[in-house]
Amino acid sequence: MDQKFSVTMDAADPLALGEFWAVALGYVREPPPAPHQTWDEALTAWGLPPERWNDANAIIDPDGLGPRIFIQKVPEPKTAKNRVHLDVRVSTSRENKDMAALQAKADLLVAAGATQGEVFDDEISGHWIVMRDPEGNEFCII
Repeated sequence: MDQKFSVTMDAADPLALGEFWAVALGYVREPPPAPHQTWDEALTAWGLPPERWNDANAIIDPDGLGPRIFIQKVPEPKTAKNRVHLDVRVSTSRENKDMAALQAKADLLVAAGATQGEVFDDEISGHWIVMRDPEGNEFCII
């Protein structure tokens, strides 16, 4: 059975958060529906006032393998630790402990607006770096 799913995130700035996660995951902004060539064209055609054009955003895996990520604007700020978070995989092997590759990805994402947290480099528990996206949502680089 082919089950597709989306991941939904709350945000203060859906467009900016989508840009960050597109860099982190190698995703692209979801294209507007036909016959529209741009989102500005689509939103104008739908009669959505410009002040609402950042109410939502979606990014997709250009290869069609990963889940769609939908980002919706909410008025309240993040107040607590995430109950669910994304892991950005640099390696597919638990045995691969290339901390330099993990740190290189962390450095790239810090340049894109993330904040680096604790680094775990342990033979028993594993190897990962805790991060926060530009709006403070926790994720890990593994």
